[in-house]
Amino acid sequence: MREAFFSRRDTRVNALIGTGHFLSHFYALCLPPVFIAWQRAFGVSYAELGLSVALMAASTALAQTPVGILVDRYGARPFLVGGALLMALSITAMGLATHYWQIVALALLSGIGNSVIHPADYAILSGSIGRERLGRSFAFHTFVGYIGFAAAPPATAGLMLLVGWRESLVLIGLLGIPVVALILWQSAILVEEAHEPKAREKKSLGGAGLLLTRPILCLCGFFMVSAMATAGIQSWLITILHKAHGMTLAAASSALTFYLVGSLCGILAGGWVADRSTRHFAYVALLTCGGAALLFLVGLGPLAAAATVGALAGAGILIGTSRTPRDMMVKEAAPPGEVGKVFGFVSAGLSLGSAIMPVPYGFLIDSGHPNLVIVCVAGLLLTSLLFAAGARAGARREAAPAPAE
Repeated sequence: MREAFFSRRDTRVNALIGTGHFLSHFYALCLPPVFIAWQRAFGVSYAELGLSVALMAASTALAQTPVGILVDRYGARPFLVGGALLMALSITAMGLATHYWQIVALALLSGIGNSVIHPADYAILSGSIGRERLGRSFAFHTFVGYIGFAAAPPATAGLMLLVGWRESLVLIGLLGIPVVALILWQSAILVEEAHEPKAREKKSLGGAGLLLTRPILCLCGFFMVSAMATAGIQSWLITILHKAHGMTLAAASSALTFYLVGSLCGILAGGWVADRSTRHFAYVALLTCGGAALLFLVGLGPLAAAATVGALAGAGILIGTSRTPRDMMVKEAAPPGEVGKVFGFVSAGLSLGSAIMPVPYGFLIDSGHPNLVIVCVAGLLLTSLLFAAGARAGARREAAPAPAE
């Protein structure tokens, strides 16, 4: 008899965890459509607006490791519920803000709430889903997160056209409350991964030096520089297309959505590529160069609106397709039994990279050069390949047999 893709219980677990992951990604990208309204309401610069998303990403990056330790020690479910609730209430309160410093403080709190999602989600999925289906659960987890990214800009922009920015943020934030209630109501089926404290402690102490080896440090740099690039698209594309290309806010939001939907389709295609080839670095390099070329085309030359949207969608597909081969490079660099530690350390580069660049990108826009943001994004994507090449070279050197004496 043919095996079902997911069992009924696995489907419930994936739906609960996936809904929370969707919410966290949606909240991460519901702010850029509000930037222009905030500039008018609070009289702030684009660099100051970039500070809100920078602090959100930075607080996620800094809190993720200590939160992960607490999740392992006290259990994932209460932290998952608390983190999702903190995100929802923070976004709701932004709609009531009367000064921009309040927005900044609430973005910081939302980032702390978001820091709970990945440690709690992966702990629960690892304990609740059978090993034979765990890969599919991780893929679904990523998939629904990117759907949250893709849905946030048009949903927020559409609501703003109907009811204004304040009411939009209040409504978006309050929509998270039923999600939190659902997770809490169904939390009995969420089983956390079993631990063996003595074995885990021994392994952690013995392998701490692994994180400082050349391949792992280069992979962390690869992830960080890649995130520095994509932060320019996610945070500023709407503003760039509106100011430099004369596109309406609705059209610019749609362009970002096409880019994100392209990335989502690429992620699914990348899984097929990674499963059928071991030449992961070659695919990452080829796909990243193709995506960077399309972004250079958008940044350096004035294009018709349809051509701009098409180029961005193509770039999203190529960059998204590179993601799973990139993750496979990390898995191959991790010795048996050290995969979680390596992925946790390397993935921190994503949040750090997202925190570094929004303010510099904002300065470029303030100085009258919004198109240079897209050019910088393409350049950073190409720069990230230097770190990927360093990781591959380091891994080959470590795998090479020692010379005979």
